[in-house]
Amino acid sequence: GSGTIVAALSLTPYSKSPFEKGGFRGICMRNYSRNLKPPSRELCRNMTDAEQLLWSRLRRQQLHGVQFYRQKPLGTYIVDFFASAAGLIIEVDGGQHLKPDHPERDRQRDRCLCEEGLLVLRFDNRAVLLETDAVPARIGTEILHRMKSPPASSYPFRRSR
Repeated sequence: GSGTIVAALSLTPYSKSPFEKGGFRGICMRNYSRNLKPPSRELCRNMTDAEQLLWSRLRRQQLHGVQFYRQKPLGTYIVDFFASAAGLIIEVDGGQHLKPDHPERDRQRDRCLCEEGLLVLRFDNRAVLLETDAVPARIGTEILHRMKSPPASSYPFRRSR
């Protein structure tokens, strides 16, 4: 299909997290390892054709008024696209994700992000390049679903003021 949800909302108990400032429904999302900023900027300058195409559909709040960030450092990771208002991460997977060790590394990374209450949608380059309307439509559907779903009463990441 044109989009696989590989991680879903997790209601695991909150413990010390690398994600420690405001964000999605109070999820702490702004802290990141400072050494990720230079590689993040480099990734922005050298986006793949598929990432550029998808960015042209996500930027400037084109999908339901939601702001996306590209090559966003989160915790110890850099994600391709991030919409904090929806707690949504979009990953565009190129050929390197087919290498033998990559699927397990992706699963571990997605699991960590999921434990922070985020949802990861992965699309391969081919889907982004060939399904130019279907991929943004799938992302838009997930945004609407996540934006209208109230957080669970036991949601562990509420921000106190």
